[in-house]
Amino acid sequence: MKSLVLAEKPSVGRELARVLGCKDNKKRYIEGPKYIVTWALGHLIELKMPEDYDPKYKEWRMEDLPIIPDKMQTKIIRQTFQQYKAIEQLGKRNDIKDCIIATDAGREGELVARWILEKMRWKKPVKRLWISSQTDKAIKSGFNRLKPAKEYDHLYHSAVCRSEADWLIGLNVSRALTVKYNDPLSAGRVQTPTLAMVLEREKEIQSFVPKKYWTIEAQAGKLEVTYDHQGEKRIFDEQKAKDLYQSLGGQTAVVTEVVRKEKTEQQPLPYDLTELQRDANHRFGFTAKKTLNVLQDLYERHKLVTYPRTDSKYLTKDMENTMYERLVALKDAYKQEIQPVLAKKGKILAKRVINDAKVTDHHAIIPTDERPVLSDLSSDERKIYDMIVKRFLALFYPVYEYETVKFKLDAGGKMFTGKTTVRKNAGYTAVFHHEAARENTAPLSIKEGKTFKLEQLRLSSHLTEAPKRYSEADILSKMEKFGLGTPATRADIIERLVSSETISRENGRLVPTPKGKQLIDLVNDELKSPELTAKWEKQLEAIARGKGNPKQFLDTIRKETVRLVREIQTSDKKYRAHNLTGTKCPECGSLMKEVNGQNGKMLVCSNRECRFTKRKGPKLSNRRCPTCHKRMEIHHGKSGVYFQCRTCNIAQKADEKKTTLSKHEERKLLQKYAKKDDTFGNSLAEAFKAAMKSE
Repeated sequence: MKSLVLAEKPSVGRELARVLGCKDNKKRYIEGPKYIVTWALGHLIELKMPEDYDPKYKEWRMEDLPIIPDKMQTKIIRQTFQQYKAIEQLGKRNDIKDCIIATDAGREGELVARWILEKMRWKKPVKRLWISSQTDKAIKSGFNRLKPAKEYDHLYHSAVCRSEADWLIGLNVSRALTVKYNDPLSAGRVQTPTLAMVLEREKEIQSFVPKKYWTIEAQAGKLEVTYDHQGEKRIFDEQKAKDLYQSLGGQTAVVTEVVRKEKTEQQPLPYDLTELQRDANHRFGFTAKKTLNVLQDLYERHKLVTYPRTDSKYLTKDMENTMYERLVALKDAYKQEIQPVLAKKGKILAKRVINDAKVTDHHAIIPTDERPVLSDLSSDERKIYDMIVKRFLALFYPVYEYETVKFKLDAGGKMFTGKTTVRKNAGYTAVFHHEAARENTAPLSIKEGKTFKLEQLRLSSHLTEAPKRYSEADILSKMEKFGLGTPATRADIIERLVSSETISRENGRLVPTPKGKQLIDLVNDELKSPELTAKWEKQLEAIARGKGNPKQFLDTIRKETVRLVREIQTSDKKYRAHNLTGTKCPECGSLMKEVNGQNGKMLVCSNRECRFTKRKGPKLSNRRCPTCHKRMEIHHGKSGVYFQCRTCNIAQKADEKKTTLSKHEERKLLQKYAKKDDTFGNSLAEAFKAAMKSE
């Protein structure tokens, strides 16, 4: 008898099959003496669409809303039907004794497998593989300690509640807005409060009135000091600032106070997903989605890091005896950093990282015991891996010790202040700053009563600055603070807002579009509130831990759906599509809208029932500009086809086109066709795309 192993993706399935000794390769599974390994393609099953319950829902009509089925039902996704049928046929084999769920060890992975088994009406025993890394050792260990699937029932119920809540609120509110205002408008329980936060920051910026102020700085020996009046270094009166500056010329200052404090700084904890995305955005400008994609490759393909979609920065007690093997694996790639650690037998000095109570489904992201070959990694993979490794190594270094020195100087009754930091022991900072850590920093020689002549006196003018627009790192922090989404879904929420053209990226910052500004005015106030969504997320988390009531949660969501739709139906708010042009549709006479399609700008009829579209301008190719890396336009000239970047004006002949793909390009294509949507099923996503035409 054999076990049927159900993985989430073909790549993971093939790795499991290799480790389990399965060598008989078939198109949709791999068979061995004890196991048959098959796989989903992301989700194979999804919630039924409205038209699956009643054909009349194919047309979007206000009188049909809200659409709330008595019991939510599932269906097989059309595009992946053949893979599902293959799994179903395997399940009917007489030599299959049980099923081992080996999908991603998380809420969404549990949903992928359970819906497939439910649709198959599986009656045989079910076990669960729960591992945090994809190394051969971890896989073998995981199969030796399989758990009953019943232990994860609460996680499955939470996933179902999340999926149904997104369907009920997202679909109904989006349909209501779209029909009411005759323009594709998308809203949801997580994306709408996230958009609201971006808009709130924009209002702060627009209402900000800059004020001019002045500061006075000087050099006192080797010390930098600033004029300070009762803790305020800014002078808002220009004449006062000039008078002060004149009176200080040639003055001698005496030290009236020196405050020294010995301080220590604890080692930083390892990364969870959200903090890693934030740091990668700060340091490299990576989007949250890009960081997650790179991390997924490091986890699945290279097997160099542990499970990525975690919200914990802690490790469990039983992991302590695995530390030395992980460190030894790094000794060639990180020779300089690893030597002092191995000399101490890999003893963790940041004791607080071991905390079983603060580890949820998965521990922090740390390196595996797989030896890295850094030359095999792409530039982006190397950057993310380096961040994870150095955070991990910091746990084995001492705390950072330093001294802060604050001082005050009196110059004829005018006070100047300054502050400096003196390094005592580099500690864990040696992992991040080798050269700086080797410097001998002399103690600061300053004491009360010492006098200095004020030199290089400077009067500088400044303007108070408006708050900056949110970067992705900022918005991830806000989403985490308010409990919006999960580490696994936040990147997709940001991408959805960008693709729906409610926000855009400009110079690494998130900027609301005219469409986004109007949409937030139309959406229900409760749906804009991060507090309400955070409350729902906490309830979902409670359900996942067996402390919540799924039926009660969904009853609340259904009532909220009715109320939200009714509010939109009776609203008297107005909306005008921001992208309307003066061109009329040749089919129905309505004004055309200009949208950014996948292959360039398009003109789309504003009448949703007409659906007339027409290309505006040249088609975009897959050729990337060598300077700005944007897609280049396809043009036809006297010499034939050529590509041109509309931003940089660079042109290239068509015959210069490469005939082969680089490894990086191959990976991008694989990611494009293998990725799944974490919040909506395929049909729901397609429905919105169809409604949005080319948006």
